[in-house]
Amino acid sequence: MSKKKNTLLRNTSILMAATIISRVIGLLYRSPLGETIGNEGLGYYSTASNLYTILLLISSYSIPMAVSKIVSERLALKEYRNAHRVFHGALIYAVIVGGIAALVAFFGGKFLLPYNQQNALLALRVLAPTIFFSAVLGVLRGYFQAHSTMMPTSISQIIEQVFNAAFSIGAAWFFIQQFAANDTEHAKFGAAGGTLGTGAGVLAGLCFMLIVYGVNRKIILRKAAKDTHHREESYREIFQVLFLMVTPVIFTTFIYNCNAYLDNYLFFTILGWHGENQKALNAAYGEFSNYYVTLINVPLAMASASASAMMPEVSSCYATGDLDEANDKILETIRLTMFISIPAAVGLGVLAFPITGVLFPSSSSLSGKLLMMGAVSVVFSALSTITNSVLQSIGQQKKALHNAAISLGMDLVVLALILAVFPKTNIYAVVFAGILFSLSMCVLNNLSIRKHLNFRNEFKNTYVKPLIAAAIMGVVTWVVYYGLFAITKRPSISMLIAILIAIVVYLIAFVVVTGTTEAEMRRMPMGTKLVKVLRILRIYR
Repeated sequence: MSKKKNTLLRNTSILMAATIISRVIGLLYRSPLGETIGNEGLGYYSTASNLYTILLLISSYSIPMAVSKIVSERLALKEYRNAHRVFHGALIYAVIVGGIAALVAFFGGKFLLPYNQQNALLALRVLAPTIFFSAVLGVLRGYFQAHSTMMPTSISQIIEQVFNAAFSIGAAWFFIQQFAANDTEHAKFGAAGGTLGTGAGVLAGLCFMLIVYGVNRKIILRKAAKDTHHREESYREIFQVLFLMVTPVIFTTFIYNCNAYLDNYLFFTILGWHGENQKALNAAYGEFSNYYVTLINVPLAMASASASAMMPEVSSCYATGDLDEANDKILETIRLTMFISIPAAVGLGVLAFPITGVLFPSSSSLSGKLLMMGAVSVVFSALSTITNSVLQSIGQQKKALHNAAISLGMDLVVLALILAVFPKTNIYAVVFAGILFSLSMCVLNNLSIRKHLNFRNEFKNTYVKPLIAAAIMGVVTWVVYYGLFAITKRPSISMLIAILIAIVVYLIAFVVVTGTTEAEMRRMPMGTKLVKVLRILRIYR
């Protein structure tokens, strides 16, 4: 195995491990937060978070990817001074844009929120400073990712989630006790307290990254000082490159993610015109965004980790003209992502009701129905995340932006028509529109990558065979869970045993169906441990 492939695998494994830990923490605190602030409070929390996310997308969400790409290109050409100057330029950009976005959130939130969701304004204002801190944090994470060093980002993500979980629940309880006088204020101040945890988490992550930079600063500056063979880029040139690179990436990511905010806006506005009960709508959207979306995002976060690890690798190959190596890395990343995403989608669909019931006791059967319906979006969203990053890695930001705009347009038109004509579809219409959006992104991005890199997907080995293995796993998982539940009447124990058996069954089925060799399995994250398990099971001898 080449050193380059080892690097990609190691970085992907590190980010995935951190992502799993972070998402588990996120899952654990969602339930007590929901019980503390209630479903109506979750609705306000989600509405404020969606608008916060939009402003974050514009100001800083794409900065790690953009900085990682630009800096990794210069590192590949051994332009160490210019790489560090890009870092300084990105910091200035982040401070300006992040500061403006924070001010817009604080002073302009009442104009951006739906007219019937003004109780979410306090939560949004609490979130405003977080936008600024996130922008600076994004630059630091992207800079170290460009150096193929994923450990700082991974640790900062875990620290961020720990502080987020602790402060979200604690601040929500404190705000309710101190300021809430009725049910509406309970939801309003509870949501505001919950969003305070987001800020605490980002600030903690930022402090850690600053410490990491401080420890490595002398080494970075020494390497930059020794680089006397390349022309030093002016800050004007750097800002121009940043603007030309960051702006399309920001707008692409903005369109790629803003469907949550726009879907939220259409959902409340159109069903409000139909006279639907606002508290019922809030509760339904609260379950959708805080339970369904949270669960769907667990495997998707691992796809994002793969994309983050892949980007500097593909950017470096593309910058040096090694297109074959770039295609190999893309295919390797897609295969790894499908190896995880396909069984995750099947498992979430099969165990939808026990998963939501055990993890979120305050949820209703609606959460399970949404998860069962929308589990397939895991595969489409994961693949669209990878392909989107590929286009950004090779400088095709405008094409990614074009594909995202078309997909968003389809999403909004379909959602608006469904809600206008069939209002009783309620929150299910939002799930369906989201599936359509991610599917459209997959198709359009794949066509674009084929055009620019002559990339060819291997459907049989990458998608069909893992799906067969996952289907076998799904049948066994369903039988095991409901069989055990019929005997024990203990959903948590039955689910835990079913999941453990599902992992083993999928590994066995995957190896048998795909014919994966021991050497190939070792290239997966935690591959050595997986091989040991398969040897114990006599699959490998």
